[in-house]
Amino acid sequence: MTTTPDPAALPLVPLLTQADPADATAPRVLVVYTGGTVGMAVNAVGELAPVELSHLDRQMPELARLPLRVSLLSLPEPIDSSNVSPADWLFLARLIGRHYADFDGFVVLHGTDTMAYSAAALSYLLENLGKPVVFTGAQVPVGARRSDAQRNLVTALEIAAARHPRAGTVRVPEVGVFFNDVLIRGTRAKKVESQQFAAFKSENYPPLARAGIGLYFSDNSIRLLPAAGLRVHQHLATGVAVLRLFPGITAAVVDAVLGVPGLRGCVLETYGSGNAPTAAWFLASLRGALARGVWLLNVSQCVEGRVVQGKYETSAALASMGVVGGDDITTEAAVTKMMFVLGLGLDHARTRQLLSQDLRGEITP
Repeated sequence: MTTTPDPAALPLVPLLTQADPADATAPRVLVVYTGGTVGMAVNAVGELAPVELSHLDRQMPELARLPLRVSLLSLPEPIDSSNVSPADWLFLARLIGRHYADFDGFVVLHGTDTMAYSAAALSYLLENLGKPVVFTGAQVPVGARRSDAQRNLVTALEIAAARHPRAGTVRVPEVGVFFNDVLIRGTRAKKVESQQFAAFKSENYPPLARAGIGLYFSDNSIRLLPAAGLRVHQHLATGVAVLRLFPGITAAVVDAVLGVPGLRGCVLETYGSGNAPTAAWFLASLRGALARGVWLLNVSQCVEGRVVQGKYETSAALASMGVVGGDDITTEAAVTKMMFVLGLGLDHARTRQLLSQDLRGEITP
């Protein structure tokens, strides 16, 4: 977004569904359209570009069969997800906070390229979340043949409105990513596919729900309803970088990343269970960054498993100098967690504690 609008000023558009708008018992779900492939069309030069999605119910007649009260809110300027920024995450958090009391659940239509980052960021920003916030989108635009948009959106809406059949309580009080019949925790999602419908994978944690003939929830994997009310955070530290190690990496590359002016934190993508070179120049570069107050968070390049600093000699030095072990956190969740924690402005001890502990289900105990 080039400008940040007032969330209260954006109009809500009721969508045509089966539920009577006057029926106070029908669940209310707010769909927030940010942009992405789900609402794209071919432009004058043959490229897919974001368009306004103000008549979603006309493009998706399936919505008319849902026993829900659904409203649509579109951002003034649709965003290609490659252009999403931390400022957009803060705006989405404010928007959900603004409408939190009026809806039972939320669905965020978002581009797939950075959806995992956005879902993780919202997980941190929406502390004590007690309602579903389901990110979804499509690999194929809604108006195209063989689009996956209809199936993803309809099921995401059902998840956002789902309640326990006996207790009547919220079924998924979390930020999640629903795609291709799988609901993934927001802090566990990773985009793994750009050509197939199964675009996302749940890293190191079972899916929260699966969609087949019915919806099948994994209640043991879903976080419990919070005891406190929603707290919407509004600060993120943007002085964060990622340094991915590779054989042959040079001192010039490492120093260029760790020496960025204003750098406050860096996610180190290391090998295996958190291993890194033991060359004197490399360890000296890390020590220098730590001495300047830069936080270093160790994350594995492996798609499964976890960082165990000190298991091998090649990671023992990292632990001894003060690098924080990331356990089984994903890079996406690590980057956004570092932005969130450093944005809190806490002292050294508390910052280290929060970086190393599980906050929103991003680390397996």
